[in-house]
Amino acid sequence: MVRVSGPRAGMALTSLAPDLGALPPPRYATRAVLYASESNMERETKERIDDALVLWFPGPASFTGEDVVEFHIHGGHAVLDSLITSLGAITGLVPAGPGEFSRRAFENGKMDLTAVEAIADLVDAETAAQRRQALAQMGGALARRYDDWRARLVKSMAFAEASIDFAEEDIPDDLARQSIAALKDLASEIDQHLKDDGIGERIRSGFRITLTGAPNVGKSSLLNALAKRDVAIVSDIAGTTRDVIEVPMDLGGYAATLVDTAGLRESDDVIEQEGVRRARDQAASADIRLHLIEPGTSGDVPMMDGDALLVLNKSDVLEANAAVPDGALPVSVKTGAGMTELIERMTTHIQSLAGNQAAASAPLTRARHRTALEDCRAALRRAISNAEAGMDEEMMAEDMRVAAQALGRITGRVDVEELLDRIFRDFCIGK
Repeated sequence: MVRVSGPRAGMALTSLAPDLGALPPPRYATRAVLYASESNMERETKERIDDALVLWFPGPASFTGEDVVEFHIHGGHAVLDSLITSLGAITGLVPAGPGEFSRRAFENGKMDLTAVEAIADLVDAETAAQRRQALAQMGGALARRYDDWRARLVKSMAFAEASIDFAEEDIPDDLARQSIAALKDLASEIDQHLKDDGIGERIRSGFRITLTGAPNVGKSSLLNALAKRDVAIVSDIAGTTRDVIEVPMDLGGYAATLVDTAGLRESDDVIEQEGVRRARDQAASADIRLHLIEPGTSGDVPMMDGDALLVLNKSDVLEANAAVPDGALPVSVKTGAGMTELIERMTTHIQSLAGNQAAASAPLTRARHRTALEDCRAALRRAISNAEAGMDEEMMAEDMRVAAQALGRITGRVDVEELLDRIFRDFCIGK
Protein backbone atom coordinates (compact mmCIF):
# COMPACT_ATOMS: atom_id res chain seq x y z
CA MET A 1 0.00 0.00 0.00
CA VAL A 2 1.31 3.43 -0.99
CA ARG A 3 -0.14 6.47 0.77
CA VAL A 4 -0.17 10.11 -0.35
CA SER A 5 -1.12 12.91 2.03
CA GLY A 6 -1.57 16.61 1.41
CA PRO A 7 -3.43 19.08 -0.82
CA ARG A 8 -2.34 17.36 -4.07
CA ALA A 9 -3.40 13.84 -3.02
CA GLY A 10 -6.67 14.00 -4.94
CA MET A 11 -4.92 15.27 -8.06
CA ALA A 12 -2.40 12.43 -7.80
CA LEU A 13 -5.24 9.90 -7.75
CA THR A 14 -7.09 11.31 -10.76
CA SER A 15 -3.82 11.70 -12.65
CA LEU A 16 -2.79 8.06 -12.24
CA ALA A 17 -6.34 6.66 -12.51
CA PRO A 18 -7.95 8.76 -15.29
CA ASP A 19 -10.57 6.09 -16.05
CA LEU A 20 -12.32 7.01 -12.79
CA GLY A 21 -13.29 10.38 -14.23
CA ALA A 22 -13.59 11.89 -10.74
CA LEU A 23 -12.62 11.17 -7.17
CA PRO A 24 -14.28 8.00 -5.86
CA PRO A 25 -16.69 8.01 -2.88
CA PRO A 26 -14.80 8.66 0.38
CA ARG A 27 -13.63 5.63 2.37
CA TYR A 28 -14.80 3.06 -0.21
CA ALA A 29 -12.35 0.71 -1.89
CA THR A 30 -12.60 1.33 -5.63
CA ARG A 31 -11.03 -0.71 -8.40
CA ALA A 32 -8.90 1.38 -10.75
CA VAL A 33 -6.33 0.87 -13.48
CA LEU A 34 -3.22 2.90 -12.73
CA TYR A 35 -1.18 4.44 -15.56
CA ALA A 36 2.38 5.72 -15.59
CA SER A 37 2.76 9.49 -15.65
CA GLU A 38 6.28 9.92 -17.03
CA SER A 39 4.97 11.60 -20.20
CA ASN A 40 2.04 13.49 -21.62
CA MET A 41 1.03 10.69 -23.94
CA GLU A 42 -2.60 9.95 -24.57
CA ARG A 43 -4.19 7.48 -22.18
CA GLU A 44 -4.44 4.82 -24.92
CA THR A 45 -0.65 4.79 -25.32
CA LYS A 46 0.34 5.20 -21.68
CA GLU A 47 1.93 2.29 -19.89
CA ARG A 48 -0.30 0.51 -17.38
CA ILE A 49 1.17 0.11 -13.91
CA ASP A 50 -1.36 -2.16 -12.23
CA ASP A 51 -5.01 -3.08 -11.77
CA ALA A 52 -5.39 -1.89 -8.19
CA LEU A 53 -7.70 -0.72 -5.42
CA VAL A 54 -7.71 2.92 -4.37
CA LEU A 55 -9.23 4.66 -1.35
CA TRP A 56 -9.95 8.37 -0.98
CA PHE A 57 -9.99 10.03 2.47
CA PRO A 58 -10.79 13.76 2.25
CA GLY A 59 -9.49 15.80 5.17
CA PRO A 60 -9.97 16.33 8.02
CA ALA A 61 -11.53 12.86 8.33
CA SER A 62 -8.27 11.03 7.66
CA PHE A 63 -5.28 9.69 9.56
CA THR A 64 -3.19 12.82 9.01
CA GLY A 65 -6.08 15.30 8.99
CA GLU A 66 -5.20 16.17 5.36
CA ASP A 67 -6.52 14.80 2.09
CA VAL A 68 -5.18 11.25 1.82
CA VAL A 69 -5.24 8.65 -0.94
CA GLU A 70 -4.13 5.04 -0.65
CA PHE A 71 -3.04 2.88 -3.58
CA HIS A 72 -3.41 -0.84 -2.79
CA ILE A 73 -1.30 -2.56 -5.41
CA HIS A 74 0.11 -6.00 -6.14
CA GLY A 75 3.32 -6.48 -4.22
CA GLY A 76 5.91 -6.97 -6.94
CA HIS A 77 8.96 -4.73 -6.97
CA ALA A 78 8.34 -3.66 -10.58
CA VAL A 79 4.80 -2.50 -9.77
CA LEU A 80 5.93 -0.62 -6.68
CA ASP A 81 8.90 1.01 -8.43
CA SER A 82 6.74 2.17 -11.33
CA LEU A 83 4.10 3.65 -9.00
CA ILE A 84 6.71 5.48 -6.89
CA THR A 85 8.38 6.81 -10.06
CA SER A 86 5.05 8.03 -11.42
CA LEU A 87 4.13 9.75 -8.17
CA GLY A 88 7.57 11.37 -8.05
CA ALA A 89 6.99 12.83 -11.52
CA ILE A 90 3.94 14.78 -10.30
CA THR A 91 4.78 18.36 -9.36
CA GLY A 92 4.45 19.01 -5.64
CA LEU A 93 4.84 15.42 -4.45
CA VAL A 94 7.94 14.41 -2.48
CA PRO A 95 8.83 11.10 -0.77
CA ALA A 96 7.79 10.91 2.88
CA GLY A 97 10.46 10.74 5.57
CA PRO A 98 10.43 8.38 8.56
CA GLY A 99 7.32 8.97 10.66
CA GLU A 100 6.14 11.88 8.52
CA PHE A 101 2.51 10.73 8.32
CA SER A 102 2.33 10.30 12.10
CA ARG A 103 4.03 13.65 12.60
CA ARG A 104 1.45 15.36 10.41
CA ALA A 105 -1.31 13.60 12.33
CA PHE A 106 0.16 14.94 15.58
CA GLU A 107 0.63 18.46 14.23
CA ASN A 108 -2.95 18.47 12.93
CA GLY A 109 -4.31 17.38 16.33
CA LYS A 110 -5.33 13.87 15.29
CA MET A 111 -3.31 12.22 18.07
CA ASP A 112 -1.06 13.08 21.01
CA LEU A 113 2.60 12.15 21.44
CA THR A 114 1.88 9.08 23.57
CA ALA A 115 -0.28 7.68 20.76
CA VAL A 116 2.44 8.50 18.22
CA GLU A 117 5.00 6.63 20.31
CA ALA A 118 2.56 3.72 20.63
CA ILE A 119 2.40 3.41 16.84
CA ALA A 120 6.18 2.98 16.77
CA ASP A 121 5.93 0.41 19.58
CA LEU A 122 3.18 -1.48 17.73
CA VAL A 123 5.27 -1.63 14.56
CA ASP A 124 8.21 -2.99 16.57
CA ALA A 125 6.11 -5.34 18.76
CA GLU A 126 7.35 -8.94 18.65
CA THR A 127 5.29 -10.44 21.48
CA ALA A 128 1.65 -10.44 22.57
CA ALA A 129 2.42 -8.40 25.70
CA GLN A 130 4.18 -5.70 23.67
CA ARG A 131 1.26 -5.61 21.24
CA ARG A 132 -1.33 -5.30 24.02
CA GLN A 133 0.60 -2.55 25.77
CA ALA A 134 1.09 -0.58 22.54
CA LEU A 135 -2.59 -0.87 21.61
CA ALA A 136 -3.69 0.31 25.07
CA GLN A 137 -1.40 3.33 24.82
CA MET A 138 -2.42 4.04 21.23
CA GLY A 139 -6.05 3.94 22.35
CA GLY A 140 -5.38 6.81 24.76
CA ALA A 141 -4.91 5.01 28.10
CA LEU A 142 -1.93 7.17 29.03
CA ALA A 143 -3.19 10.38 27.43
CA ARG A 144 -6.51 10.24 29.28
CA ARG A 145 -4.75 9.87 32.61
CA TYR A 146 -2.28 12.70 31.99
CA ASP A 147 -4.89 15.02 30.50
CA ASP A 148 -7.12 14.43 33.55
CA TRP A 149 -4.22 15.25 35.88
CA ARG A 150 -3.43 18.40 33.89
CA ALA A 151 -7.07 19.53 33.92
CA ARG A 152 -7.22 19.13 37.70
CA LEU A 153 -3.96 21.02 38.04
CA VAL A 154 -5.20 23.85 35.84
CA LYS A 155 -8.30 24.10 38.03
CA SER A 156 -6.10 24.50 41.12
CA MET A 157 -3.99 27.04 39.24
CA ALA A 158 -7.15 29.07 38.63
CA PHE A 159 -7.75 29.23 42.39
CA ALA A 160 -4.18 30.42 42.95
CA GLU A 161 -4.40 33.00 40.16
CA ALA A 162 -7.68 34.29 41.64
CA SER A 163 -5.95 34.86 44.99
CA ILE A 164 -3.25 36.88 43.22
CA ASP A 165 -5.39 38.88 40.80
CA PHE A 166 -8.17 39.61 43.27
CA ALA A 167 -6.19 39.94 46.48
CA GLU A 168 -8.36 42.83 47.63
CA GLU A 169 -11.46 40.67 47.28
CA ASP A 170 -12.73 38.29 49.93
CA ILE A 171 -11.45 34.92 48.66
CA PRO A 172 -12.89 32.12 50.85
CA ASP A 173 -10.26 30.40 53.02
CA ASP A 174 -11.67 26.98 52.22
CA LEU A 175 -10.89 27.61 48.53
CA ALA A 176 -7.17 27.69 49.32
CA ARG A 177 -7.49 24.60 51.50
CA GLN A 178 -9.30 22.76 48.72
CA SER A 179 -6.56 23.73 46.28
CA ILE A 180 -3.81 22.38 48.55
CA ALA A 181 -5.77 19.18 49.17
CA ALA A 182 -6.20 18.72 45.40
CA LEU A 183 -2.45 19.16 44.86
CA LYS A 184 -1.69 16.58 47.54
CA ASP A 185 -4.09 14.08 45.96
CA LEU A 186 -2.49 14.64 42.56
CA ALA A 187 1.04 14.26 43.91
CA SER A 188 0.01 11.03 45.64
CA GLU A 189 -1.44 9.61 42.41
CA ILE A 190 1.74 10.47 40.50
CA ASP A 191 3.77 8.80 43.27
CA GLN A 192 1.80 5.57 42.83
CA HIS A 193 2.11 5.76 39.06
CA LEU A 194 5.88 6.09 39.32
CA LYS A 195 6.17 3.15 41.74
CA ASP A 196 5.76 0.59 38.96
CA ASP A 197 9.26 -0.92 39.11
CA GLY A 198 9.75 0.03 35.45
CA ILE A 199 7.38 -2.72 34.28
CA GLY A 200 6.14 -0.79 31.26
CA GLU A 201 9.67 -0.14 30.03
CA ARG A 202 10.63 -3.78 30.60
CA ILE A 203 7.60 -5.08 28.71
CA ARG A 204 8.49 -2.75 25.86
CA SER A 205 12.23 -3.50 25.73
CA GLY A 206 12.18 -7.06 27.10
CA PHE A 207 13.12 -8.74 30.38
CA ARG A 208 16.75 -9.77 30.84
CA ILE A 209 17.63 -13.30 31.94
CA THR A 210 21.28 -13.86 32.78
CA LEU A 211 23.00 -17.26 32.95
CA THR A 212 25.66 -17.43 35.65
CA GLY A 213 27.76 -20.17 37.17
CA ALA A 214 31.24 -21.66 37.30
CA PRO A 215 33.09 -22.55 34.07
CA ASN A 216 31.93 -25.71 32.28
CA VAL A 217 28.60 -26.10 34.10
CA GLY A 218 26.79 -25.89 30.75
CA LYS A 219 25.69 -22.27 30.45
CA SER A 220 26.48 -22.02 26.73
CA SER A 221 24.90 -25.42 26.07
CA LEU A 222 21.74 -24.29 27.87
CA LEU A 223 21.73 -21.04 25.86
CA ASN A 224 21.91 -23.02 22.60
CA ALA A 225 19.17 -25.39 23.76
CA LEU A 226 16.80 -22.57 24.70
CA ALA A 227 17.59 -20.67 21.49
CA LYS A 228 17.20 -23.90 19.46
CA ARG A 229 20.33 -23.03 17.47
CA ASP A 230 24.09 -22.86 17.94
CA VAL A 231 24.62 -19.35 19.25
CA ALA A 232 27.54 -19.86 21.62
CA ILE A 233 30.70 -21.97 21.21
CA VAL A 234 30.60 -25.05 23.44
CA SER A 235 33.89 -26.56 24.55
CA ASP A 236 35.33 -28.66 27.38
CA ILE A 237 38.00 -25.98 27.75
CA ALA A 238 37.19 -23.84 30.78
CA GLY A 239 36.81 -20.13 30.10
CA THR A 240 35.67 -20.47 26.47
CA THR A 241 33.00 -17.80 26.89
CA ARG A 242 34.72 -14.45 27.47
CA ASP A 243 32.13 -11.92 26.31
CA VAL A 244 28.39 -11.43 26.78
CA ILE A 245 26.17 -13.27 24.27
CA GLU A 246 22.51 -12.24 23.95
CA VAL A 247 19.59 -14.13 22.39
CA PRO A 248 15.99 -12.80 22.12
CA MET A 249 13.16 -15.07 23.29
CA ASP A 250 9.37 -15.04 23.60
CA LEU A 251 8.29 -16.41 26.98
CA GLY A 252 4.54 -16.62 27.44
CA GLY A 253 3.99 -13.61 25.20
CA TYR A 254 6.65 -11.49 26.91
CA ALA A 255 9.87 -10.39 25.22
CA ALA A 256 13.01 -11.59 26.96
CA THR A 257 16.73 -11.51 26.27
CA LEU A 258 18.74 -14.53 27.39
CA VAL A 259 22.32 -13.53 28.30
CA ASP A 260 25.23 -15.97 28.45
CA THR A 261 28.24 -14.85 30.47
CA ALA A 262 31.74 -15.92 31.35
CA GLY A 263 32.21 -18.57 34.03
CA LEU A 264 32.66 -17.13 37.51
CA ARG A 265 36.12 -17.92 38.84
CA GLU A 266 39.41 -16.31 39.79
CA SER A 267 41.81 -16.00 36.85
CA ASP A 268 45.18 -14.45 35.99
CA ASP A 269 44.03 -13.90 32.38
CA VAL A 270 43.16 -10.20 32.01
CA ILE A 271 40.64 -10.94 29.21
CA GLU A 272 38.87 -13.57 31.33
CA GLN A 273 38.92 -11.17 34.29
CA GLU A 274 37.07 -8.63 32.15
CA GLY A 275 34.59 -11.34 31.12
CA VAL A 276 33.92 -12.19 34.78
CA ARG A 277 33.45 -8.51 35.60
CA ARG A 278 30.90 -8.19 32.81
CA ALA A 279 29.17 -11.35 34.00
CA ARG A 280 28.74 -9.90 37.48
CA ASP A 281 27.43 -6.63 36.01
CA GLN A 282 24.90 -8.51 33.90
CA ALA A 283 23.79 -10.58 36.88
CA ALA A 284 23.32 -7.45 38.98
CA SER A 285 21.07 -5.79 36.39
CA ALA A 286 19.13 -8.90 35.33
CA ASP A 287 15.40 -9.32 35.92
CA ILE A 288 15.96 -13.07 36.37
CA ARG A 289 19.19 -14.93 37.06
CA LEU A 290 19.61 -18.60 36.18
CA HIS A 291 22.51 -19.85 38.29
CA LEU A 292 23.79 -23.20 37.02
CA ILE A 293 25.50 -25.82 39.15
CA GLU A 294 26.45 -29.42 38.35
CA PRO A 295 26.38 -32.73 40.22
CA GLY A 296 28.88 -32.86 43.03
CA THR A 297 28.26 -29.25 44.01
CA SER A 298 28.09 -29.08 47.76
CA GLY A 299 29.19 -26.09 49.79
CA ASP A 300 29.45 -23.66 46.91
CA VAL A 301 25.71 -23.24 46.31
CA PRO A 302 25.14 -19.47 46.44
CA MET A 303 22.46 -17.67 48.39
CA MET A 304 19.64 -17.12 45.93
CA ASP A 305 17.45 -14.03 45.98
CA GLY A 306 13.87 -13.71 44.80
CA ASP A 307 14.84 -13.05 41.20
CA ALA A 308 17.09 -16.09 40.84
CA LEU A 309 16.50 -19.71 39.87
CA LEU A 310 18.95 -22.44 40.84
CA VAL A 311 19.44 -24.97 38.02
CA LEU A 312 21.19 -28.32 38.48
CA ASN A 313 22.50 -29.14 35.01
CA LYS A 314 23.82 -32.53 33.77
CA SER A 315 21.13 -34.37 35.73
CA ASP A 316 21.61 -37.31 33.33
CA VAL A 317 24.85 -38.19 35.16
CA LEU A 318 23.37 -37.69 38.59
CA GLU A 319 23.80 -40.82 40.68
CA ALA A 320 20.69 -42.59 41.86
CA ASN A 321 19.31 -41.24 45.14
CA ALA A 322 21.87 -38.40 45.03
CA ALA A 323 20.85 -35.34 46.98
CA VAL A 324 19.65 -32.33 45.01
CA PRO A 325 20.32 -28.94 46.62
CA ASP A 326 17.23 -27.29 48.07
CA GLY A 327 15.29 -25.33 45.48
CA ALA A 328 17.38 -26.56 42.55
CA LEU A 329 15.65 -27.68 39.35
CA PRO A 330 17.37 -30.72 37.79
CA VAL A 331 17.76 -30.43 34.01
CA SER A 332 19.79 -32.10 31.31
CA VAL A 333 20.63 -30.15 28.22
CA LYS A 334 21.92 -33.37 26.68
CA THR A 335 18.68 -35.38 27.07
CA GLY A 336 16.19 -32.52 27.34
CA ALA A 337 14.98 -33.64 30.77
CA GLY A 338 13.57 -30.79 32.86
CA MET A 339 13.79 -28.24 30.03
CA THR A 340 10.01 -27.84 29.72
CA GLU A 341 9.67 -27.20 33.45
CA LEU A 342 12.57 -24.71 33.33
CA ILE A 343 10.85 -22.71 30.59
CA GLU A 344 7.59 -22.83 32.55
CA ARG A 345 9.32 -21.50 35.67
CA MET A 346 10.99 -18.70 33.70
CA THR A 347 7.66 -17.78 32.14
CA THR A 348 5.83 -17.82 35.48
CA HIS A 349 8.56 -15.64 36.98
CA ILE A 350 8.24 -13.04 34.21
CA GLN A 351 4.46 -13.06 34.48
CA SER A 352 4.70 -12.44 38.22
CA LEU A 353 7.07 -9.52 37.58
CA ALA A 354 4.75 -8.05 34.97
CA GLY A 355 1.61 -8.56 37.02
CA ASN A 356 -1.48 -7.10 35.37
CA GLN A 357 0.13 -3.81 34.38
CA ALA A 358 -0.28 -4.16 30.62
CA ALA A 359 -3.84 -5.42 30.80
CA ALA A 360 -5.17 -2.94 33.37
CA SER A 361 -4.01 0.44 32.11
CA ALA A 362 -0.98 1.45 30.11
CA PRO A 363 2.01 1.89 32.44
CA LEU A 364 4.98 4.15 31.82
CA THR A 365 6.81 2.99 28.72
CA ARG A 366 9.54 5.57 28.18
CA ALA A 367 12.21 7.35 30.17
CA ARG A 368 10.98 10.75 28.96
CA HIS A 369 7.54 10.10 30.50
CA ARG A 370 9.17 9.20 33.82
CA THR A 371 11.42 12.27 33.77
CA ALA A 372 8.50 14.60 33.04
CA LEU A 373 6.41 13.06 35.82
CA GLU A 374 9.28 13.39 38.29
CA ASP A 375 9.61 17.07 37.31
CA CYS A 376 5.86 17.49 37.80
CA ARG A 377 5.92 15.80 41.19
CA ALA A 378 8.85 17.93 42.38
CA ALA A 379 7.06 21.13 41.34
CA LEU A 380 3.86 20.01 43.08
CA ARG A 381 5.76 19.31 46.29
CA ARG A 382 7.33 22.78 46.16
CA ALA A 383 3.91 24.35 45.62
CA ILE A 384 2.42 22.42 48.54
CA SER A 385 5.34 23.30 50.80
CA ASN A 386 5.16 26.98 49.88
CA ALA A 387 1.41 27.06 50.46
CA GLU A 388 1.65 25.38 53.88
CA ALA A 389 4.46 27.73 54.88
CA GLY A 390 2.27 30.71 54.02
CA MET A 391 4.66 31.95 51.35
CA ASP A 392 3.85 34.20 48.41
CA GLU A 393 0.98 32.88 46.25
CA GLU A 394 2.93 33.87 43.14
CA MET A 395 5.66 31.33 43.96
CA MET A 396 3.02 28.64 44.47
CA ALA A 397 1.35 29.55 41.18
CA GLU A 398 4.67 29.43 39.33
CA ASP A 399 5.43 25.94 40.66
CA MET A 400 1.98 24.83 39.54
CA ARG A 401 2.63 26.21 36.05
CA VAL A 402 5.92 24.26 35.93
CA ALA A 403 4.04 21.10 36.96
CA ALA A 404 1.37 21.63 34.28
CA GLN A 405 4.03 22.20 31.60
CA ALA A 406 5.77 18.94 32.59
CA LEU A 407 2.51 17.02 32.13
CA GLY A 408 1.87 18.79 28.84
CA ARG A 409 5.25 17.73 27.47
CA ILE A 410 4.29 14.06 27.76
CA THR A 411 1.25 14.33 25.53
CA GLY A 412 2.64 17.13 23.39
CA ARG A 413 0.25 19.83 24.53
CA VAL A 414 3.05 22.31 25.23
CA ASP A 415 6.75 22.94 24.50
CA VAL A 416 7.62 19.78 22.58
CA GLU A 417 9.18 21.06 19.36
CA GLU A 418 12.66 19.98 20.45
CA LEU A 419 11.39 16.42 21.05
CA LEU A 420 9.79 15.81 17.67
CA ASP A 421 12.86 15.02 15.58
CA ARG A 422 14.10 12.58 18.23
CA ILE A 423 10.73 10.82 18.51
CA PHE A 424 10.13 10.42 14.78
CA ARG A 425 13.67 9.58 13.64
CA ASP A 426 13.27 5.87 14.46
CA PHE A 427 9.98 5.43 12.60
CA CYS A 428 9.81 3.35 9.46
CA ILE A 429 8.87 5.06 6.22
CA GLY A 430 5.13 5.43 5.69
CA LYS A 431 4.01 5.50 9.30
